[in-house]
Amino acid sequence: MTDDWRQLYPFRSQTLTLDSWRYHYLDEGSGEPLLMVHGNPTWSFYWRNLILAFRDRYRVVVPDHMGCGESDKPQAYPYCLSTHIANLVELIERLDLRGITLLVHDWGGAIGLGAALRVPDRVARLILFNTGAYPPPFIPWRIRLCRTPWLGRWAIRRLNLFARAALRMAVHKRERMTRQVRAGLLAPYDTWEHRVAIDQFVADIPAHPRHPTWQVLEEIERGLPSLADRPVQLIWGMRDWCFRPECLERFLKAFPTAEVRRLPDASHYVIEDAHEQIVPWIESFLKTPSVR
Repeated sequence: MTDDWRQLYPFRSQTLTLDSWRYHYLDEGSGEPLLMVHGNPTWSFYWRNLILAFRDRYRVVVPDHMGCGESDKPQAYPYCLSTHIANLVELIERLDLRGITLLVHDWGGAIGLGAALRVPDRVARLILFNTGAYPPPFIPWRIRLCRTPWLGRWAIRRLNLFARAALRMAVHKRERMTRQVRAGLLAPYDTWEHRVAIDQFVADIPAHPRHPTWQVLEEIERGLPSLADRPVQLIWGMRDWCFRPECLERFLKAFPTAEVRRLPDASHYVIEDAHEQIVPWIESFLKTPSVR
């Protein structure tokens, strides 16, 4: 696979060392911090259009979760929600980020909001895109198939089917998925070993209360109302088959005064489908006074 996708990702890499492993992140621009947290199977590349739109006025910090993107990919590692939250808190504290506007997508919602509840005094605003931060009300059949013993792991790690399928199934406007974009989204996940975190994210979706991550998600959901005094913006691709519109409605129970932007012609990779609409909405939202 050629590296021409890097033309879409003109950013300088930064790293922290966490327990001897490299934790990769971007740190572009200066000013009030925007912290962008990706999900599975993406990485900081997913946020590229928003980084380019805001780095001239804000400090944009975008990590790659351990095992993802350009972070290290240890094979024996506790890939679970609580660890990802702890890593993000470590990043926030080491960079001494304050007055954060937190932008989250997919698994980034649980990770980012979990971190916000650990360091609430550092968080000023929330922007949520097609995500969840509560025990899953359903697990789509496409994902259940990837959890099938042996077969699911083979599909994810040998064939890269989870990431490859998302190139078609997570967007509505498929013409947006150019060769360069597809290559960029897949670039870090080019071998069995490099797909370990994709597999582990799928395994960490809790199907029952006995799963330890179910308990972490319950704790996060209980804490969400404590963040409701901040400005909250919910931007949702309404064609998402994974984080469906009822997931948006569940967040509105915790954030009843949130600004809601529904995109009828966008799917799960909502920023790929609609970044031109999203950027001015965020620009306007960032002018909202914060209580922090």
